[in-house]
Amino acid sequence: MKSHSVSRRRFLQSSAAASAPFILPSGIWSAKVKPNDKISVGFIGMGIQNRGLQRRFMGDKNVVCVAVSDCDTTRRNAARDTANKRYENKDCKAYVDFRELIVRDDIDAVSIATPDQWHAIQTIAAVNSGKDVYCEKPLTHNVHESVEVMKAVKKNKAILQTGSMQRSSREFRVACELVRNGVIGKVERTAVNVGPPGVPCDLKTETMEPGLDWEKWIGPGPMRGYSSVLSPRGVHGHFPHWRNYKEYGGGMVCDWGAHMIDIVNWGLGVDDSGPVGTIPAENPKAMKGAQLVYAGNVPLMHGTGMGSSFYGTEGRVECHRGRIGLWLGEKFIAGRTGGDRNINLSKELDKMESEYLKGAKVKLYRSSSHIPDFLNSMRTRKKPCTHEIIGARTAIACHLLNQTYYNHTAIKWNPKKNTFASGGDPKWLTRDYRGEWDV
Repeated sequence: MKSHSVSRRRFLQSSAAASAPFILPSGIWSAKVKPNDKISVGFIGMGIQNRGLQRRFMGDKNVVCVAVSDCDTTRRNAARDTANKRYENKDCKAYVDFRELIVRDDIDAVSIATPDQWHAIQTIAAVNSGKDVYCEKPLTHNVHESVEVMKAVKKNKAILQTGSMQRSSREFRVACELVRNGVIGKVERTAVNVGPPGVPCDLKTETMEPGLDWEKWIGPGPMRGYSSVLSPRGVHGHFPHWRNYKEYGGGMVCDWGAHMIDIVNWGLGVDDSGPVGTIPAENPKAMKGAQLVYAGNVPLMHGTGMGSSFYGTEGRVECHRGRIGLWLGEKFIAGRTGGDRNINLSKELDKMESEYLKGAKVKLYRSSSHIPDFLNSMRTRKKPCTHEIIGARTAIACHLLNQTYYNHTAIKWNPKKNTFASGGDPKWLTRDYRGEWDV
C-alpha cells in the first residue's frame, strides 16, 4: 500500500490502542487529503450494509480499505479477507473494538454501519481523532446525540456524509425542485408512507454460540440476553430486526423515515431547521396517523402517500425509489408511479425538467453517486450532499415523531434551540447510557 501524504498530529501510539480511553482528544486536526493521495478507509460494523459500502469504496482506485471492526468474529474476518483478496496482500487489519481502528493515524475516513445506538458515539470519536465520517442513517439514536454530532463535526472541521442515498437519486431531486420552484403552488401538506415507530424489546434470551462479543454489541443500550433477532450470527444476507426496537433503533419511523422525511425536509427547504411540532394520532395505540408540523402550519402525515409526497394548491408531487409522479389539478402530467417497466423513468424526468424546470430559480445540490460525492468533499473540504446538519436534523424529526407516539402528546418544538417549546420532557431528548459509554 502506498504511503499517504496526510498531515495529522499523532496523538496515541499504536501500541497503546488496545487500552485507549474512550474520550479522545478533541483538538486533532482534520485529515487534508491531497488530490493525488489514496484515501485510506476503515469500516465499523460489517453487516450487510457495510459489506456493500466496503465494495463500493474499494471500487474506487484511489481508495484503500486498511481496517475493519465488528464484534462478530465471522463477519469481521470475512470483511478483512474481502479487502486482502482485493489488494492481494494481508494489510487489512481486523478489530473487535472499534476504538483500536479509530486511534490509527494512518486512516483518513471511517464508514459506520452499526446499529443506531452506536452511531453518535463512533462518529464523535472518529471526528475527534481527525477522521472524516460516512455514517449510515439515522445519524443518531436521539435528539441529544444529533446536537452533539453537529457540534463535534463543526469543532473538528470534519467532513461527514450521512448515508441518505436518496439525495443522490435524480427522481428525488427533481421532485424537490418541482416543489421548491412552485410548480404545484403553495404546499399545504406533505406525507411519508413508512412503517411504525419503535417498540420495547421483549425478545426471549437464546443460547449464543462462541464468537460474538455481546457486551460490545449492546454498547450504550440496556443489557439483555442474546437474541438472534437482534444480531444474527455470521455473514447473513438480510437486514436484522434490531431496528424495530426502541432501545437499539427507532422502528421504521427512524429506519425508512430517515430517508423519506429527509426528502420532505429537502422539498420544504428546511434542512437547517426542521419541524416546529407534532400532533399525536387519535388512538393512543396507533402505529400511524401522527403528524409532524412545519412552519406555516404545514403538516406531514405519517403512513400515507407514495413514499414522500407534497400536496399543493395547484397539484401534487409524489416520489419513491424509481418512481415519481407530477399532477396539476387532478391531471397526471408525467412520471412513473408504479412498476410499469415500459415507462422510461429517465425520459419522464427529462420531460419534467424541460417543461417545468427550465430556467428554474431554485437548483438543488446535484449528486449522481453518494460515495464519490463524499470522497470529493474529503478532497475539497466542501460539505457533501447529506452533511451533518442535514443528517442530524432529519434524525431529530424522526425522533420527535417517535416521541409523540411513545408519549401520545402534542409537542411544540424550537428548532433554533433544539429543545421543547412546550409539551415535552427533557428526558425524551436523550437516553440512559450504560457503563462507560456516553454522549
